[in-house]
This record gives sequence, structure tokens and C-alpha cells, in this order.
Amino acid sequence: MLNSLADVEIIGETGDGREALELIQRDRPDVALLDITMPSLTGLEVAKRVANQIEKVRVIILSMHTSEDYIARAVRAGVSGYLLKNADPVELELAIRAAMNGEMYLSPAVSKQLVEDYARRMRQEGAPEEQLTTRQREILQLIAEGKATKDIASGLNLSIKTVETHRKDLMARLGIRDVPGLVRYAIRAGIIKAE
Repeated sequence: MLNSLADVEIIGETGDGREALELIQRDRPDVALLDITMPSLTGLEVAKRVANQIEKVRVIILSMHTSEDYIARAVRAGVSGYLLKNADPVELELAIRAAMNGEMYLSPAVSKQLVEDYARRMRQEGAPEEQLTTRQREILQLIAEGKATKDIASGLNLSIKTVETHRKDLMARLGIRDVPGLVRYAIRAGIIKAE
């Protein structure tokens, strides 16, 4: 596949992870294509060492794995691309060009897997505001709109103490320490608009 790409020159080749690292250190290629599974040192370990030790060398992982774990480990290792082994030559060229421009490229199937995994986790965990009760969301909105505790209590037919308890519970649940923090959170969560 590489031979079919214009402007690409192969300067080294090996199937061993430790040897790959030595070749990368010696030859300083613009891009290194690594398999995840290699003897003596995994492609992910080589990628991590390259990212930490060798500037300007971009690593693209070629893999048959689409699991979130492998993809996340590759991204944490500092790779510039993650391609499936059955990728089309056009995809390989896109990945190399993206890496050369300091961008990241993920195969469409890999991107799809990441999005599906993220959506599944979000459904399971839910956004923090979705874990609030209806009353807590209502009080959060009123606090964020600048209403005083006394006015919130009067408007909702609650005691001031109850509103203060709800505010304290909101802060604890959302990990926020003060009212301005609640306001910022409400803006980010789209509960109120920033003016």
C-alpha cells in the first residue's frame, strides 16, 4: 500500500517492537506505522516512548482491534492515527497526510466505535443535571437567574431552610463550592443563557 502512494519513501521495516524503536531512534522517520501486537515491545509501548523521547516523529497504529480500550490506550500513548488493517489505501494516505500536518486520523469504523461507546456511557451515567430531581433543577435555575433564597422559597411555597438544603445538596452532587459556581454550571449545562 505504501509503495502506491506518491511522496512516500519506506526507510525501514521490522516486525519486532524493540527493533522498531531502535530504527525510529536512528532514522527519525516523519511517520512510523506500528502494529499493536509485536514481539518484544508492543506497538503501544513503542508509540508512548516515541511520543516522550523523539520529537517530530508521528506514529500511526495499524490494528485489527476496534475496542474502546485499545483505541483509548493508543490515544493516550500519543499516536497521530489509528487505522484498521483492512483500510483502503486512500485511508492510509489520509492518515499519513493528517499526521504530517499535526492532526489525528481515525478510521471511520474506529470513530464510529468511539462515538457509540461514548453514547452508551452517557446513557448509563447520565449527565450530572439528569441525576438531579425535578425540584433541584428548578431551584438551580432560580438560583442561576439571581433569585434570592427568600424569593425562591416564597415562589415555590417552601421554607427558606428547605431551599438552603436543596442548594447545599446541589453543590454536593455537582461538586460545586459556591453560588457563582452554580451559575457557571447552569450556563454550561444550558439551563440558563449567559447574558
